Amino acid sequence: QVQLVESGGGLVQPGGSLRLSCAASGFTFSNYAMSWVRQAPGKGLEWVSGINSGGDSTSYADSVKGRFTISRDNAKNTVYLQMNGLKPEDTAVYYCNALYMGDDYRYDYWGQGTQVTVSS
Repeated sequence: QVQLVESGGGLVQPGGSLRLSCAASGFTFSNYAMSWVRQAPGKGLEWVSGINSGGDSTSYADSVKGRFTISRDNAKNTVYLQMNGLKPEDTAVYYCNALYMGDDYRYDYWGQGTQVTVSS
């Protein structure tokens, strides 16, 4: 069955770094665009970053641009989010999302999330 399993979250001090991973299985990973989306306590979902299926096009929310880097390894069916210069406002549950869509179809999968806490 389809699975997206995030890992790499934890507690880090402001200014620190974390690398999140999302391992995919049960679908053709290389066909899917991947994104990271987060949800801070008491707030709605916020899109963080995205990467296309081939890995040669990336995009970022303004709030993380210059600090976060998304990448993927299609041979390992894994997408990553390198987070540097972390701030308390980056505290959230981080989810990875896989999306494959066309004119008349849409396949959309989510992981269970990994907690990132930025605090001194």
